Amino acid sequence: MDVFFYAVPGLIIAMAALMAVRIVRRSAELRRAWNSGLTAEARCLRSYTTTSGGGGDTSVSTTLHHVYEFRTSGGRAVRFDESNGPSTVVEGDLVTVHYAAERPEKATAHAPSPVKAAAGTVGVLVLLGVVAAVCVGFMVTFHTAVSEDPFAGMP
Repeated sequence: MDVFFYAVPGLIIAMAALMAVRIVRRSAELRRAWNSGLTAEARCLRSYTTTSGGGGDTSVSTTLHHVYEFRTSGGRAVRFDESNGPSTVVEGDLVTVHYAAERPEKATAHAPSPVKAAAGTVGVLVLLGVVAAVCVGFMVTFHTAVSEDPFAGMP
């Protein structure tokens, strides 16, 4: 039964670590695209929304996505999907995209904003760190309580 009090916080820590890795990767992709200096004119092929939540009493979260297509400086056609774009961009609009030559499929239509992106990344990483620290604190507290009273975890 005690393993439950270690496994659940351990799983939460693992999920927080995976989210942190994903966020850092996306931040690096954005930075690489913005710093490459390569831009192209892209056409918005489609926009759509995805929703999450809404079960029981939880709120619904809606995310706006855009599908863009552009040609690299080498003439290669690239299509990519990006979330959290501006709601003013609709199907058929032309936008400027930033991309890195080695990974044009990781392009972005977001305007360069490295300070805002870095602040957002740091903020989320701090939040995930707090979640992990609370889980570790819970496990240490539980371990201390159980080791002081060997019958604490018994029914």
